[in-house]
Amino acid sequence: MTSETIPLIARAHAYEERVALIDDEWSMSYAQLLAASERAARALLAAAGEEPDLGGARVAFLVPPGCAYVIAQWGIWRAGGIAVPLCVAHPAPELAYTIGDSGASLLIAHPSLRAALEPIARERGLPLIASPDLERDAGLRHALPAVAPERGALLLYTSGTTGKPKGVLSTHAILAAQIESVVRAWEWTERDHILHVLPLHHLHGVLNALSAALWSGACCELLPRFDAERVFERIAAARGLSLFMAVPTIYARLLALWEQASAEQRAEFGAGCRQLRLMVSGSAALPVALFERWRELSGHSLLERYGMTEFGMGLGNPLHGERLPGRVGVPFPGIDVRLCDDAGHAVPDGAPGKIQVRGPGVFAQYWQKPEATAAAFTADGWFETGDVALREGGIYRILGRESVDILKTGGYKVSALEIEEALREHPAIRECAVVGVADPEWGQRVAAAVLLHDGQSLTLEQLRAFGKERLAPYKVPSLLRVVADLPRNALGKVQKPDVTRWFAAPELPGSP
Repeated sequence: MTSETIPLIARAHAYEERVALIDDEWSMSYAQLLAASERAARALLAAAGEEPDLGGARVAFLVPPGCAYVIAQWGIWRAGGIAVPLCVAHPAPELAYTIGDSGASLLIAHPSLRAALEPIARERGLPLIASPDLERDAGLRHALPAVAPERGALLLYTSGTTGKPKGVLSTHAILAAQIESVVRAWEWTERDHILHVLPLHHLHGVLNALSAALWSGACCELLPRFDAERVFERIAAARGLSLFMAVPTIYARLLALWEQASAEQRAEFGAGCRQLRLMVSGSAALPVALFERWRELSGHSLLERYGMTEFGMGLGNPLHGERLPGRVGVPFPGIDVRLCDDAGHAVPDGAPGKIQVRGPGVFAQYWQKPEATAAAFTADGWFETGDVALREGGIYRILGRESVDILKTGGYKVSALEIEEALREHPAIRECAVVGVADPEWGQRVAAAVLLHDGQSLTLEQLRAFGKERLAPYKVPSLLRVVADLPRNALGKVQKPDVTRWFAAPELPGSP
């Protein structure tokens, strides 16, 4: 067995003459990517002391999206290491935490980001390699190590809702199962060309957009970061793109540009969208109003899907057929999904239940956290997602996180996402986040943090009057805070624990 049996890399040999990657500096064929990643593997082996195999050592790398990122990732794998991608937007303490928790023994940094890792490398006595140095011939001539499919491949850190992030370890076999599921569901082929605008320390960008493209022999065009105007112009140019994947925040920003654009620019953007065969939304709930508005301007019903770092994609609307707003469809190929109550019994259609999944794409472990790993699985081997959903006619609708988006107030279990969807209909509200605030009488009080459109104002009394017209009384927020922005992670997902802390002040108005 050789490193070419790493499933994702082995497949690249079938597409050697095709263009694999495009970024602001390079256009790289699959043959060039294979050669460059082999040099990178040898450079890493040399940095580790010319050992024939990194032996599962963790290699943390801070490289923006582009060809250099993929060369580093594939080089780590081909040298026998576990890739630990770092977030380019993280401050030093978070970078240090990930490096320390993963036990990384080698660091890689893009020259533009080297200063962020130098103090950490110096403090911990770790080798720090500049990403361009991976392109140089290290002079090693021995064969690259054999890398079994069961060996660890990728360590992604979850954003987490409480406590420090956990490292989610996947093997090469697990990654292959996740990629195959996505490729089958969305019918990727070598003729596809995706515009990649997502972070590459997160599953959405690593799996759905990058790895699925390279598995299929497709072309992945990577931007170093999301730039709304640049993406708008690139889609409007309509040159060869077939897929686009993003989070709801990105679609909202593109919609805002469209609303400011001239009639000609709108027409060009709409025509460019219609050249694509698929547009996907994920990583956060897609507001129904955004789904409908996007369909009007682009002709695309955004394909909303549900997944997690721990298992890849779990549920998705159909590639062919009707996509229902506010729904996340059916299980992906190779994934089993069930809904259970607190006692572990299956719930009938129409009743909320905890989402549990099973399949070959489920992660191997939380890194060095055996107790957390064991607690994440049921006695019969299903992974507990911590999310709650309804199943109606076989179609799933996410109600939210058990701990964050599912609130208990006055004995009722309510969905924060449902309340948010209703509040977004208010003409003054641009965006909102609903959370539960601990209360000795009600258990939790429903609280809303809202961003308003320019020139608008909103009182709690006005919000409650509006809410009572659309929601059961116990679902209507009794606390309100108007804010300038909402706390978000790198993918634009609202960090609700931070929102909840805003409501800790006793002087906030309102009562159930």
